[in-house]
Amino acid sequence: MNPKIFNAELPSFLWPIFGEEVTLFTYATCIVLGTFIASLYTKWRAKKELGIIELPNWFFYSIFIAGFVGGKVFFYLERPIHFYNNPSEMLHNFSGGFVFYGSFITIIPYIIWYLKKHKIPVLPMLDILAVTTTIVHSIGRFGCFNAGCCYGSSTDSSLGIIFPASKGITVHPTQLYEVTLLLIIMVLLLTIKRWQQFNGQIFLTYLMLYAFGRGVLEIFRGDNRGYIVSNVLSHSQFIAICLIAIAVFFYIQLKSNQNIKPLNP
Repeated sequence: MNPKIFNAELPSFLWPIFGEEVTLFTYATCIVLGTFIASLYTKWRAKKELGIIELPNWFFYSIFIAGFVGGKVFFYLERPIHFYNNPSEMLHNFSGGFVFYGSFITIIPYIIWYLKKHKIPVLPMLDILAVTTTIVHSIGRFGCFNAGCCYGSSTDSSLGIIFPASKGITVHPTQLYEVTLLLIIMVLLLTIKRWQQFNGQIFLTYLMLYAFGRGVLEIFRGDNRGYIVSNVLSHSQFIAICLIAIAVFFYIQLKSNQNIKPLNP
């Protein structure tokens, strides 16, 4: 793992503003790279499938802002009493500490509102964005691995890794587990897309696959992010169950309301 790509000394006249050196972090680089590749994919598919000549960059900027806010809010809600009693730590954690489900739950309503406002077909666009999400999320998780955060519980498995912050203990590299999960989901979505039967199928399939996989990954996570049922059902697993139930309901509804034939013969 390499948390930093490089350090560079700055000219002395820039020290009062930026300090003596600038550091390029792997995690931040992966997030930027993932967002860039994901935006290119989204624009390409939107043009090819929906005839949208150009999606404005603000669409992607606003999604990032919505995800940032949602991820931070859910992070604070995991330990509300702690942050209520220690409000200064909210600012200390401002550059880190995010909950993916928080970002996701915030982004989806925003995207639906944006698409309706600009008269862009909602379900076909959500199908495109399902694949987009696996791109940016998998690259971001690889950056997470290099940063050495969000690792799993201790293990004697040959897959175990010692992180700088794990205090010499071999732990599950859950970041890489999730990268693998996301890449598998991406391949499955692209495969299903060839025989897609109704609009929204790819998005709902993504919801079910990721929620199930994330629920399993929670077993190997080493950080206590709170439980709905103590030591049995975590917050993320509870959200996963809810998402699966919602996705299954809408999958059945959409499938029954449309003629079942491939959209991409």
